[in-house]
Amino acid sequence: MNKVLFLSLAIASAGLCGCARQYTIKLSNGNEINTAGKPSLVEGSYHYKDARGVDNTVPAGRVTEIEPASMSKEEQKPLPSPTRARHRHWYLLWLA
Repeated sequence: MNKVLFLSLAIASAGLCGCARQYTIKLSNGNEINTAGKPSLVEGSYHYKDARGVDNTVPAGRVTEIEPASMSKEEQKPLPSPTRARHRHWYLLWLA
């Protein structure tokens, strides 16, 4: 009986560990804020805890998007490769 109880408690505690998610708040000026939990809207401003556990607020008018941190990392696209100058042949110079 103890093994079954221990196993069920271990599975339940492992499942509850996934509930704490990090979120990314994207602001209207392009900045991003990483939070330790989901921000809540209270009286026109979002309240959140930062990585140190300190409560902070951001006015709702400055927030453009709130999403889980795992989704915001997927969105980032690599920078395009620089285009190199095209080599022109001597016989095409009369077209320019």
